[in-house]
Amino acid sequence: MVGLIKVLIADDHRLFRQGLQHVFEGCKEIEVVGEAENGRQAVNLARRLKPDIVLMDINMPVLDGVQATHLIHEVSPTSRVIILTMYRQDQYVFEAIKAGARGYLLKDIDEHQLIEAIFAVQRGEALIDPSLAARLLDEFRRLSSQADSHSSIEELNDGEMKVLHLVAQGADNKTVAERLNLSEHTVANRLSEIYRKLHVNSRTQAALVALRKGWVKLEEETGENKA
Repeated sequence: MVGLIKVLIADDHRLFRQGLQHVFEGCKEIEVVGEAENGRQAVNLARRLKPDIVLMDINMPVLDGVQATHLIHEVSPTSRVIILTMYRQDQYVFEAIKAGARGYLLKDIDEHQLIEAIFAVQRGEALIDPSLAARLLDEFRRLSSQADSHSSIEELNDGEMKVLHLVAQGADNKTVAERLNLSEHTVANRLSEIYRKLHVNSRTQAALVALRKGWVKLEEETGENKA
């Protein structure tokens, strides 16, 4: 198991925060390092505490969960945000993922699934609630079919394809480096070359191209999303 995981809880309902505290009391691998009752407080605490995982609600005062996720990605790049909410609407899911969230889970998840989800995201995986994954992929396909239709895509070499395959499954640079026995610097260079060849400027866009081209199969994508 990975080492001690520092978790920040961001939710405007005190009772829900207390419930999560109780859940994690019995897990020696997880330490709750802070609580936030609004999005701005979550950003400030993330900047100061540098948590490994942020459990983020969507509907919060001052800043909503999507805005807070985007800012946390800037002020604490090593922190991974998991959206934990009751909202299953497609627009919330899509906007949260675009903002940098590494997971989107519904609050009806049981405590064991939540703990396993935290471990998985800490390992570098990306998780979407299975009931939402298919609709999210449909939306990605729709948007990706409109993009880069005029641009010719250069062929990727073997090494670049291996990096892209893992990136499309939600792996971060460190995880890609470990799995391919490369340095993180080499992974970053290959990723930059992938962006150039595919005419994209983000991991999400590169993953969409891989999905649209059939380089990553749907079964592999959804398999990574099971908690």
